[in-house]
Amino acid sequence: MSQAKVVFLDRDTIPSHIEVPKPDFPHHWVEYAVTTAEQVVERAQDADVIIVNKVKLTADILAQLPELCLVAVAATGYDNIDVAYCEEHGIAVTNIRGYATQSVPEYVLAMIFALKRNLLAYKQDIADGEWQRQNKFCFFTHAIGDVAGSTLGIIGAGELGKATASLAQAVGMQVLFAEVKGAPQCREGFVPFDEVLAQSDVVTLHCPLNRQTRNLIAAPELAQMKSTALLINAGRGGLVDEQALVDALKHQQIAGAGVDVFTSEPADESNPLIANMALPNLLLTPHVAWGSDSALTRFCRILIDNINAFMDGEQLNRVV
Repeated sequence: MSQAKVVFLDRDTIPSHIEVPKPDFPHHWVEYAVTTAEQVVERAQDADVIIVNKVKLTADILAQLPELCLVAVAATGYDNIDVAYCEEHGIAVTNIRGYATQSVPEYVLAMIFALKRNLLAYKQDIADGEWQRQNKFCFFTHAIGDVAGSTLGIIGAGELGKATASLAQAVGMQVLFAEVKGAPQCREGFVPFDEVLAQSDVVTLHCPLNRQTRNLIAAPELAQMKSTALLINAGRGGLVDEQALVDALKHQQIAGAGVDVFTSEPADESNPLIANMALPNLLLTPHVAWGSDSALTRFCRILIDNINAFMDGEQLNRVV
């Protein structure tokens, strides 16, 4: 191809202050802030390369894009792409890996400190005038827990899980890696899934979302955790049964939860977590754990490196 057409269908998924480099080869670049399902075929009709973050590319849509050679996913997860169709029809798919090994672990630790030390609850006390009513130089309306010496259970031993373990150990936490749920045998260096739930003061999720891991943490699993334990989910929303988590928080089955990901995003008031976000032991953020400026800069560089490599006949971060 003399000049490839590259179409970025949802540029607004990357903050405007973060520069997205352009590919090295001759190309025509087109980008859209957002793209609805109904707009995909028209906008990507003659594209050689499509960049997407959350836009869904189903078999029906892909079948209407005859020029398409590469889907460059601007994310790690690619469940929005019909990968089987792409593989069958010779469409390459790439994703982005290894860019948030500092950002996500720091987020997890920030959540742990905020919840362990009840920072938001104390902030609310001041806003409500509790300090003035107490008339003391300090007051203790909420328990304050130390992070050092506590046990962190990590579900998912990939790059993010291991990086989170390193940071947690640096602040004095003990780390347990959970074996796959229901596994008949336990690998060296891993602890049975149920034991991790029972022993951990904090459980953090860093595994992919698939049929085996959907609702990995639901009512039975929450019931196995300590009443003083925290759950952190910066992985995928579907890993946790959201209503079961709300119920566990309301009934003090666990002490608190920090959640960055939701079953449907953006989440609205129909989501149990959003509907109950006023709970003092629930801390929510809008899928930003991965998004420090330094991580976003690496993310964009990897995205374009994937495209350049494909055009050079090389395989980099290929899914298919």
